[in-house]
Amino acid sequence: MLAKITDEKVPQPFLKWAGGKRQLLPEITKYIPKNFNTYYEPFVGAGAVLFELQPKKAVINDINDELINVYDVIKNQVDELIEDLKQHKNEKDYFYSIRNLDRTPQYTSLSPVKRASRIIYLNKTCFNGLFRVNSRGEFNVPFGKYKNPKIVNEELLRAVHAYLNSADIEMMNTDFIHAVEKAGQGDFVYFDPPYDPVSETSSFTNYSLSGFNREDQLRLRDLCLELHERGVRFLLSNSATDFIVDIYGEKGFLVERVDASRNINSVGSKRGKIAEVLVRNFEYNE
Repeated sequence: MLAKITDEKVPQPFLKWAGGKRQLLPEITKYIPKNFNTYYEPFVGAGAVLFELQPKKAVINDINDELINVYDVIKNQVDELIEDLKQHKNEKDYFYSIRNLDRTPQYTSLSPVKRASRIIYLNKTCFNGLFRVNSRGEFNVPFGKYKNPKIVNEELLRAVHAYLNSADIEMMNTDFIHAVEKAGQGDFVYFDPPYDPVSETSSFTNYSLSGFNREDQLRLRDLCLELHERGVRFLLSNSATDFIVDIYGEKGFLVERVDASRNINSVGSKRGKIAEVLVRNFEYNE
């Protein structure tokens, strides 16, 4: 089931990601089944849960093609990635020249390594470590003005590389429904979708062009019903809005309220503890 790396440096998230789960890991891991076959994570994001569990066999997915490219490059071209990252500079003008590449015709001709290096660099040097794109799919977070950001974390990248090559990991870049098409009895799925906004101004779904609305939340709920019928255990994270509690609670799923820390927000006073839910279709000691 699990393929824990025993080296001193263990794989951890290599990007700061909106909705990242590092702060919630103690609650999440409490509900992870003791045994399962294939692990599925259709909204992998920065991979906090993946790297904590280190399953031997997994299918990971994200609709953000730039993110999946980074995973692929770390797995297959980590040496080239590290060397390219070393070329970056923590300077405002340089930052905007790299950020603005996706506004130029030559962007589509960038190699996978160059694209992955750009995303990691921007993530480490942009304001508050956000990944955010505008309606045209262009990265639009401003320069972060950090004194000494760790653009090149070679030890961590090599740890992630080692894990991705020690396990049977399939990477996908598709809709979440397609990502679990092969899931069957004995498998386990962890869902961490873009959260249902707690207010009209709190939505953060523009990490990809597709967005994620309540119709998508209902599609996800219906998928959970289908997985349950197929004998697949799942655990799902979301915000503790009445809408989310109702759509899962009315179907008989177990809904647990938890407090999570959130560190990504442009307004400092809005960071901190927020109410979330963990939804599952099995008893946590199974």
